[in-house]
Amino acid sequence: MTLVDPRSARIAARLEALPLGSGLRRLVARISSGGWFEFYDLFMSAYIALGLIKHGPFSATGSDLASIAGFTAAGFLGMFVGTLIFGSISDRYGRTATFRWSLLFYSVMTAAMACAPTAFSIDLFRLLAGIGIGVQIITIDAYISEIAPKDSRGRLIAFSQAITYTAVPAVAFLSYLLVPRAIAGIEGWRLVALAGALGAGAVWPVARRLAESPRWLASRGRMEEAEAALAIVEHQAGAMPTAQQASPASVMSESPEAARSNAASMWSPAYRSRTLMLVAFNIVQTIGFYGFASWIPILLYEGGMTFVRSLEYTSVIALCTPVGPLLAAAYADRFERKWQIVILALASGAFGVALGFAKVAWAVLVLGTLITLANTWFSCAFHAYQSELYPTRVRAAAVGFVYSWSRLSSIFVGFIYAFILRHAGSAAAFFTIGAAMVTSATIIALAGPPTSRRSIEVLAP
Repeated sequence: MTLVDPRSARIAARLEALPLGSGLRRLVARISSGGWFEFYDLFMSAYIALGLIKHGPFSATGSDLASIAGFTAAGFLGMFVGTLIFGSISDRYGRTATFRWSLLFYSVMTAAMACAPTAFSIDLFRLLAGIGIGVQIITIDAYISEIAPKDSRGRLIAFSQAITYTAVPAVAFLSYLLVPRAIAGIEGWRLVALAGALGAGAVWPVARRLAESPRWLASRGRMEEAEAALAIVEHQAGAMPTAQQASPASVMSESPEAARSNAASMWSPAYRSRTLMLVAFNIVQTIGFYGFASWIPILLYEGGMTFVRSLEYTSVIALCTPVGPLLAAAYADRFERKWQIVILALASGAFGVALGFAKVAWAVLVLGTLITLANTWFSCAFHAYQSELYPTRVRAAAVGFVYSWSRLSSIFVGFIYAFILRHAGSAAAFFTIGAAMVTSATIIALAGPPTSRRSIEVLAP
């Protein structure tokens, strides 16, 4: 990386000078509005799973756990395809266009799933919706990391996730109300899915007004458009005119030749170790993270709780979900992000093992809440972390590649936990959650580079 284009360097410097205030938070909130429904859709599978068994087409399959494992796997297979194959779309066509069309795509596919008559068609539309969700996740992370100043990048990604994670208690509570019953002959789980699909379509006008990422435009050599987009971002962020005069002297920029580099550069000597580290991390952390997030109602149900009681407990636990990102927002840039990931993964693992032995209501609720707080803070930290480790020209493709391994791993998570529950019980499943989180902490501790309070240009070797 060298100072090869003064205009690109000035754009980076002006973005680093953006004030962290209500204007910048409103801009992040706008792209997070689409992410809200992405999280609603992502976590919905955990809360409608019992409804699919009790009142949906899966009740006739004769193998409840295997059916739910297949349903969960279909969604994650779609996310794997979305992040691996279509992640580069954002690098090619831009952050905002990719965000808008993936939002529309997965809302339509989720609506189709809500109306699907058979187990096979439900799984098929769940897979297609997963493709859109996979593209959304990496596009939102890339966009926020590219407009955020280095001293507040972690806080803004955490703020975004605090907004999106409010979808979890919303879908949990709605599922508690609707899943056990039918309204006007329509099964409750279908109404939960349809609500998310219709809401996602409603934020389309908000998504259309987002300015493109100035860093992305500059990395493509489109300097005039980058300047225009930056002016919009500065106006929305409430930047003072003096911010536009920020010195580019200490800001690195990418050459036009580098901007045309392809995603294969993630395997260059500068990035190879990061790529391998993140691939291993994403494979393992998913077994713990989604083992809890996607299976907690069924884990409690299999542990002896009633159908309704399981939904009640998971709804209460879900209420604290947005608190984790709020904690992350308060501390995200105060100490090194790498060690936040390590500590939070270890804490989540310890709480997960303890939950496997909890038998009384208060212990289940307390430990479930602690795992949720640790996991959501952990999610904020690693989403910011992996977006920092690659240059703008290949950020979405590279993050999409490494993150796709978590989606690939997730395909098998359902089958792993179904097998464990069938043959070893819920305590062994919670122990598996703990072991996976401890392993993911070890990977980051041994191989992860530090990133906090460094510009994304400096982090790109």
